[in-house]
Amino acid sequence: MMRMIKILPVALAVAAGAVQAQPISGEAIYQKRCALCHEQAKERIPPRSALQNMTSTRILRVMNSGAMMTIAYPLKRDEREAVAAYLGKAGPDAGPPAQAYCKDRNFKIDDAAKLQWNGWSPTSNNARFAAGLSIDQVKRLKLKWAFAFDGDISSYAQPAVIGKQIFVGSASGMIYALNADSGCIYWTFQGDSPVRSAISVAPAGKNHVALFGDLNGAVYAVDAQSGKSIWKKKVEEHEAALLTGAVTVFNGIVYVPVASWEETRSINPEYPCCTFRGSVVALRVRDGAQVWKTYTISETPRETGKVPRFGPSGAGIWGAPTVDAARKRLYVATGDNYSPPATTNSDAILALDLATGKIMWSHQATSGDAFNSACMTGVNGPNCPEGGGPDFDFGSPVLIVKTPRGRDLLLAGQKSGVVHALDPGKNGEIVWQTRVAKGGVIGGVQWGMASDGQNVYAASSDAIFVTRNQVRSLDRDAGGGLTALRLNNGSKAWTVEPAKCDPQAIGCSPAQSAAVTAIPGVVFSGSMDGHLRAYSTEDGRVLWDFNTIREYSTVNGVAGKGGALDGPGPVIVNGLMLVNSGYARFGGAPGNVLLAFTADE
Repeated sequence: MMRMIKILPVALAVAAGAVQAQPISGEAIYQKRCALCHEQAKERIPPRSALQNMTSTRILRVMNSGAMMTIAYPLKRDEREAVAAYLGKAGPDAGPPAQAYCKDRNFKIDDAAKLQWNGWSPTSNNARFAAGLSIDQVKRLKLKWAFAFDGDISSYAQPAVIGKQIFVGSASGMIYALNADSGCIYWTFQGDSPVRSAISVAPAGKNHVALFGDLNGAVYAVDAQSGKSIWKKKVEEHEAALLTGAVTVFNGIVYVPVASWEETRSINPEYPCCTFRGSVVALRVRDGAQVWKTYTISETPRETGKVPRFGPSGAGIWGAPTVDAARKRLYVATGDNYSPPATTNSDAILALDLATGKIMWSHQATSGDAFNSACMTGVNGPNCPEGGGPDFDFGSPVLIVKTPRGRDLLLAGQKSGVVHALDPGKNGEIVWQTRVAKGGVIGGVQWGMASDGQNVYAASSDAIFVTRNQVRSLDRDAGGGLTALRLNNGSKAWTVEPAKCDPQAIGCSPAQSAAVTAIPGVVFSGSMDGHLRAYSTEDGRVLWDFNTIREYSTVNGVAGKGGALDGPGPVIVNGLMLVNSGYARFGGAPGNVLLAFTADE
C-alpha cells in the first residue's frame, strides 16, 4: 500500500533535509563543532594536520561509526560529509592485502544445503534456533580463525552462512564473502555507508543476490558469487533514516524495516525535532522495484510549537520483519515516538498484510512514550518532550513459535523488561506477559530472544550510566542476567544472575544486550564484558565461557582486537560458530573481529 506524502511547510522540508538554502561549509562546521579539540595539542586527540593526511572516506567512517560517532550524531548526514571533505584527502581507503584472498575464488551457492543461517535467523520464524552443534561439541569449542575489519572499532553486522560461504558486512560499509573453513576472501563490495544489518541471500533468476541495508537508508542487491552490484534502492529519503534490522525475503519480495537516528539529532537545541516516520518497504528481489510502503505513523508530521518543532514522529523498526505464511501476515515491532503527540503504533507489535502492506491489527505495549536523546543530557534540552517517555522500544524482531501444546504464539521482548506473548489468530490478543528485567533506556530485552519450542530465552541488558571522576561510563555492577520462560504459560523455568565483570577491563559491564542463540540443550548469550557463555537449557548452568577481549592474529593480516558483545548473537552452522566482537557505543569496549569456533581436534 503506497502512502502519498503531502507538500510540507518550508521549515519542515528543511528539517527533513529536502531543502538547502545555501551550500554547506565544511570549514564553518569544523570551526564551530570540532576546532576546540582538534586545534589543541592534546594526547589521544589527533590535530587537524593529522586529519589532513587521512582520506575523507576514513574521516567520515570515524564520524559515522567510529570513535567520533557520539560527538557527530547531532550533525546531519550532509554536514558530516562536508566536514570530512574539508579535512581529508580524496580517494578510497586501501582494500584488503592480496594475501587475504582465496587462491581459488570461484564457488557456487548450494541451494540444497540443509544447514545454513540466512538472515537474522536460520528459520523464517526468527526463533534463532539451530541444530549445528551438540552439547559435547560446545564443551570442546576452540577458536579456529579470526578475521579483522580494518580500521573499525565495532563489529556489529551478523554474517550469513550458505554452505561453505560466509557473507558479512562491516562498519566501513565493505561487504565480504569469506570461505567458512579458512576465512580467506572470495570478493569484497564497497557500500556507501556502514552496514550493521545481517545479510540475506536469495535466488534471483539463475543467480543469487546478497541483500542488506546500510546506515544511509539504502538497500543493496549484490551478486552473491561475484560481488558485483545488481541494484541499489533508497527506501526512505529522510536524511536520518537508517537500516539496522535484517531484510526478510519471501516469495521473491524483500521486506525492509526502516529506523532512524533522528532521535539523536535532538541533542542539538537548534534542530527542529522531529519529522521521521518508521516504515516497512516491500521491494521485488529481481530489480528492487517498490511493491508497497507502509508508515507506522499514518499522518504527516506538523508544526507544533513557536520554535520549529514537529510531530508526531518516530516509531522506527529496528529488527527484522517476521513472515507468517499461513496467515499471510508480516509482523514487526516498533520503537518510541521522538516528539509529541504520541501515537498508537509506537512501542507496538504490528501485523501487516503481506500482499498490500495494510496494517491489519496493532497491539501497543506502552502508550504515551515520546522520548529523544535531548532527555538524556541531564538538563533536558528544548527538544525533550514535556514529561519525557520511558523509551521502551521494541528493538528486536518478533518470534512466531508453536507451544508444546500446539498453540501458535507471537513473542516480543521489550526494553521495559517484559516479554509479551500474543495470539496471532486473535488479532494479537494477550496470552501472557512476564517481566524478566527492570527495563530502561538501555535496559530490558535489547536485540533478540531465542526459542527451542519449549522455552523462550531472554537476556537482560539493564545497563545504566554512572559518573566517576567526571567520566561517564557504564556501571560495572548493574545489568545482565538470562531467563528461560515456559512457552505454555510464561512462567519462569529458571533465571541466571549475571557474572561479575573485571573492574579493570575497558567498559566493564555485566549487561547482556546481545541477541541470544539456542541449539538443542544450550543457549548462548554474550555480555558487554566481552564474554560469550553457553548455558544449559535445563537449569542455566554455564557449560562454556570464552573471553573475546584480547588481541588476535588474523587470517587477513589486519590487526584484530575483541571487545564488547552487543547487537548480533552467535551464528551456528554445521559445527561452526561465528561471533562478532566489538561494540564501541554506550561505553562498550571497541573491537573489530569476526571469530570462528569449532570443536575440531
